[in-house]
Amino acid sequence: MLNVKRLLPGIALLCATFAVVSPAEADRTLTDQLGRQVTLPDTVKRVVVLQHQTLNLLVQLDAGQDVVGVLSSWKKQLGPDFARFMPTLSALPMPGDLTQVNIESLLALHPQVVFVANYAPAAMIQQIQDAGIPVVAISLREDAAGEKNKMNPTMADEEHAYNEGLKQGIRLIGAVVNREKQANELIRYTFSARQKFNAPVADIPEDKKVRVYMANPDLNTYGSGKYTGLMMQHAGAMNVAAATVKGARQVSLEQVLQWNPQVIFVQDRYPEVVKEITTDPQWQTIDAVKNHRVWLMPEYAKAWGYPMPEALAIGELWMAKKLYPERYKNVDVDAQAQDYYQRFYRTNWQPHAQP
Repeated sequence: MLNVKRLLPGIALLCATFAVVSPAEADRTLTDQLGRQVTLPDTVKRVVVLQHQTLNLLVQLDAGQDVVGVLSSWKKQLGPDFARFMPTLSALPMPGDLTQVNIESLLALHPQVVFVANYAPAAMIQQIQDAGIPVVAISLREDAAGEKNKMNPTMADEEHAYNEGLKQGIRLIGAVVNREKQANELIRYTFSARQKFNAPVADIPEDKKVRVYMANPDLNTYGSGKYTGLMMQHAGAMNVAAATVKGARQVSLEQVLQWNPQVIFVQDRYPEVVKEITTDPQWQTIDAVKNHRVWLMPEYAKAWGYPMPEALAIGELWMAKKLYPERYKNVDVDAQAQDYYQRFYRTNWQPHAQP
């Protein structure tokens, strides 16, 4: 006959062992920005990032040390100077990019999670999942059903989609890498600073706003449905491309001549575009070129088409002061940048010389 009394101590010990081990091995389930349910380990320490916005945010959340692999185009997307925020970056393996992955190279890194863009091909996401690695998709937008996997979605309310989507994206990334506190502080600071520094230009009538064009390489620009237009709007400007361009696409020089913008902005990652515009004879009749108002943006003013916290917190301020300096006489933009960089990049702000 089975001696239950003699077995009980062993059963109790076994149960106690499971009680100790189970929490450490427990999984959790999060919802990514494609609406997918993703199961992850409780603690994540090995991350591969195949989207530049997410890499930028991980560094700001002080999780750079958890990144073991990055997208191959990080220098093009973030600029080579971004490596100063993450000393290990230049030496990290690059097992894929925004829309493709080398599964063998990825597996060799033993990642616990892979971050991808919301527009990464479904087959790419499936390939990573089939290899047993959780995939978290990030869009930094709150999209309607049927629009979540698009690069240029249709949005009923761009302001809401980007504001709420940025908050959701930061919270999601923070949750994945166990940096919830840092994520909440980044959101709080960003939207508080934005509200404060948008106020001086909030009352400018539509017909009085400076007409602005965002010049990307090869005559590409951002129209409606991109954060860049909201950035201009918050800075008291009007995006000349908004009425005729949806999303990000190439336009003709004839179209730019017709728009005749008063100001042309160029992102920090494309300094060569400033030289091309200011020296090309075909651009010389444009108001912005004639009046020497072709300006290279600082690295924090990330007019990427997708929102980033530093663009909201200080980039919109920089743009507004550039366009309406008399309204910001008592605001030191470099001091604001210094505060932001100290808080979230843990380093000093270093302004770059214009080309």
